[in-house]
Amino acid sequence: MFEKFREVKVMRDSIHGYIHLELRLIRELIDTYEFQRLRRIHQLGGTYQVYHTAEHSRFSHSLGVYEVVRRMVSEVKDIDDELSEFDKVSVMCAALLHDIGHGPFSHAFELISNTFHEDYTVRIILEDTNIHRILEKADKRLPNAVASIINHTHPNKLLTQLVSGQLDADRMDYLLRDSYCTGTSYGNFDLERVLRTLRVVHGKLVVKESGIHTIEDYIMSRYHMYWQVYYHPTSRVYEAIISGLFNRLRYLYNQDPSSIDEYKMFIPFIKGGDVSVKDYLDLDEASAFYGITLMRKSDDPILSDLARRILERDLFAVGTYVDEMTAKNVRLMVEKAGYDPEYYYYQDETRQVPYQPYVSEQHDPINVIREDGTCAELSTVSNIVAAIVQGEVKDEKKVFFPKGI
Repeated sequence: MFEKFREVKVMRDSIHGYIHLELRLIRELIDTYEFQRLRRIHQLGGTYQVYHTAEHSRFSHSLGVYEVVRRMVSEVKDIDDELSEFDKVSVMCAALLHDIGHGPFSHAFELISNTFHEDYTVRIILEDTNIHRILEKADKRLPNAVASIINHTHPNKLLTQLVSGQLDADRMDYLLRDSYCTGTSYGNFDLERVLRTLRVVHGKLVVKESGIHTIEDYIMSRYHMYWQVYYHPTSRVYEAIISGLFNRLRYLYNQDPSSIDEYKMFIPFIKGGDVSVKDYLDLDEASAFYGITLMRKSDDPILSDLARRILERDLFAVGTYVDEMTAKNVRLMVEKAGYDPEYYYYQDETRQVPYQPYVSEQHDPINVIREDGTCAELSTVSNIVAAIVQGEVKDEKKVFFPKGI
C-alpha cells in the first residue's frame, strides 16, 4: 500500500487547472534534484527564438503528463478496472519521469552529444540517484517497473500505451501546452472528450466509435503543430548554429584538449565515451549558456562568432533546397564570402507522418471499437485519417547560411 496524503495536494497549472498529488511518493519525486533540474530545460528547445512566450519547461510538461495519466487510471473505468494499484502507481511515476533524461536544447543536444534522453531517463531511474532511492524505498519492484514502461519492455502493453503510444498522455499534454505557450491554436483538441471515449479491449487502449471526430482533431492538431511550430525554420537555424558551435568545440579539443578547459561543463560530452549520470545531470541550460557566454570571448574566431550569434540571435538566412546544384552553389557562395562551410552552411530536411496505421516496435495503431463490439484500425473508419495515410508525405528541404552573402 502506497502512502497517501490525508488531503490531496494541488499545484496550479495553465492547461489542466490543477495537478493533483494524492501520493506522497509523487511529491517526493518532484522534490528531487533530478526532477527540479527540468525547470532549467526548455520544453521546446530553440522554439522560443520564434515564439517568445514559449518559455515553458520540461518540468511543467512532465507534471502535465502525470496529471493526464492520473486521470486515465482513476476516471476511465476500463483502465481503472484493468490495472492493479501497483500498476497504477508505476505508470503514474513513469508519466512523471518520462523526460527526466532530457539535456539542454531538447532533441538538438542528442545529435550534438550522441546521447539519447530515453537512455538517460532509464539510467537515472535505475542507477544510484535520489529518484532511484525514493522509488526503491516505496517498493523494491518500482524502479524496474517504471523503467520498463518507459523503454517499452513492460509485459503489460497498456501501461506503455498510456505514456508513449499514438494516443498517449505525452502527446495530449504537449500539444495543448505547446500551443498555449506559443500563443497559437494549432494544437487544440478536446481532451475531455478523448478521455470520455477511451476504452480497453483485450488489454489495449481503444476509442469508442463516437469519439472518432475528436481523434481526427487530435491527429490534425499534431500535424499542424509540427509544421507551424516544431519544424519552424528559425528554430531549426538556431539549433544548427548550436550544432556548429559544438562541432567547433570538438575540433578544438581534438587539436589540444587543454584549449577548452574553460568550458569544463561540456568536456564529458566532447571527449567521447560514456557520460556518467552525474555529469549528465550537472549540465542544464543555465550551465550551458554560462559556457557559451565564456566562448564569446574565445581567441578562436569561429567559436567566438557562433557563441555571439546564439546569444544575440544573429541567425542564418534560410533558402529552399531545390537540388544538389543549388546546394553546391550556396556552399560556394559561403566559401567566397570568407566563411568556413563546415560551420556556416547546413542542409536541413524535415518530414513528419502524423499517424501510422501499422504496428511498429514501439507503437500500435489507434483502434476503434464499434457498437457491435468489433474493433477496426482508425484509418479504415475515418475518411480524414485515411486521406492522411494515403497522401504524400510532406518533405521540406532547406539550406542555412549567413545573411547578406
